[in-house]
Amino acid sequence: MHIGIVGTGIVGVATAGWLQRDGHTVTFFDPAEAGTQTSFGNAGSLSPSAVLPVGMPGMWKRVPKWLLDPDGPLVIRTQYLPTVLPWLMRFLGHMSESEVTRIATAMRGLLNPVFDCYMPLLQRAGASSLVRRNGCLYVYSSRESAKRWTFGTQLRRDLGVEMQPVEGEALFELEPDLRGSFEFGQFAPENGSTPDPEALVKAIYGQAITDGAAHLRNRVTGFRAADGVIDGVTLDNGETVGVDGVVVAAGAWSGTLAKELGAKVPLESQRGYHVTIADPGISLNRNVMAVEQNIMVNPMSMGLRLAGTVEFAGLKAAPNYARAEALLGVGRKVFPKLRADTYTPWMGHRPCMPDSMPVIDRAPKYENAWLGFGHGHVGMCGGATTGREIAHLVAGRPPEVDLHPFRATRFGRAA
Repeated sequence: MHIGIVGTGIVGVATAGWLQRDGHTVTFFDPAEAGTQTSFGNAGSLSPSAVLPVGMPGMWKRVPKWLLDPDGPLVIRTQYLPTVLPWLMRFLGHMSESEVTRIATAMRGLLNPVFDCYMPLLQRAGASSLVRRNGCLYVYSSRESAKRWTFGTQLRRDLGVEMQPVEGEALFELEPDLRGSFEFGQFAPENGSTPDPEALVKAIYGQAITDGAAHLRNRVTGFRAADGVIDGVTLDNGETVGVDGVVVAAGAWSGTLAKELGAKVPLESQRGYHVTIADPGISLNRNVMAVEQNIMVNPMSMGLRLAGTVEFAGLKAAPNYARAEALLGVGRKVFPKLRADTYTPWMGHRPCMPDSMPVIDRAPKYENAWLGFGHGHVGMCGGATTGREIAHLVAGRPPEVDLHPFRATRFGRAA
C-alpha cells in the first residue's frame, strides 16, 4: 500500500522504516526537516527502565513548592492555567499506587524491546554507532535520601528491570565526576543512550528516502474519505494527495487530526527545555539522572546536555529561555566543576497524555488510519517499538506488545 505518514520525528521515521520492510510505499508529510523538532531536543535516553509515569504517588504534595520556585522543575503560565486545568485534573487521577503500577506494567511491555526494534533500522542505515549500551545511573545525595523513591525503584525491579545499588567508591569508579555531590546510586545496566538524537532520526529517515519514500513539506489540514476509508491527505496549499492509508505521528500537533479520525484525546504539550554545553569541564560516560534535582545529564557528540524541566503554556507561546538557563544553575550545584562558558538553549513540545502513555492504535473511525503519538518523556525510548507495532497493525498481524492500554478510545470517542 501507499501509506502517508504525518510527522518526521522519531515515531514517524521509525514507522516508515518498519512499513518499508513489509514492502509498503511511504510519503512523509511535514513542513519541518526530519529530526529537527521535539526529537532533536530530548535527553537521548534509550531506557527499558523508563517505565514510571510522570505522576507518582505523593507528587501532588510537592507541586505548590515547585510552582513557587522560578528555577523549579514545573511552571504553568498564568494565562494558560484555565486551558490546562482539565488536563491537570485527569493527570492527578493517575497518581495512585495501583494506577502507577498499571501504567508501568504497560510501559515495560512497550520499552523492553527498544534495542531489538532500533537495530534493524540502524543497521540498514549504517548507523549502529548511534546507540550506546553502557547503562544509566540514577544518583542520590545519600542512601538515606534514596529511600524517598523506594516505591518506584522496587516497582521497576518487580517488572524485571535490573537495578544495582552502587555506593561510594563503586559509584565513582563508574563516574568519577560525581564525587562531591552524590554518594549513592542505582545502576540500570540494560539501559543505553544515543550521542546524537537528531543524527539517529536523520539516519533512519535518510534510509527511508533511499528506499523510495517521498517527503512533501506541507502541513496536513485534514483527510479525504470515501466509502468509509481514507483515500487522501489534504494539505495547507489546498492539494489532496491520494493514499491507501495514513499514520498520524505528529507529536504534540496530533490532536486535531486524531479527532477527525474518531479519537478524542487529551493531548497536551509539556514544553521541555535543555541546555547543551560545548566544553563543560567535566566528563561523563553515560546518562545520569540526578533524581532529587529532577535533571537528566547526557554526554553527547555536541556537548553535555542538561534536561528535565516542564512548562505548560501551549503550542503557540514564545519560549522562555530563562527556563533553560535555570538548568545551568542546577547543573552547577550538581557538578561543582561544571564550566558553562559556551552553551545553546532549546525548547520543544513533548506530546503528553495525562496517564503518561502514548496512543498506539487503529483510528476508531477508519480501518486504514493508524495513530502513534503522545509518548511524553520517552519518545526516543518508545519510537522504534511503536513503529514496529503500527506495521503489525497495518499488516493485520498480531502485535508483539499488548496495545490495549494504549488504545485511542480510552478517553472517549470523538463526535
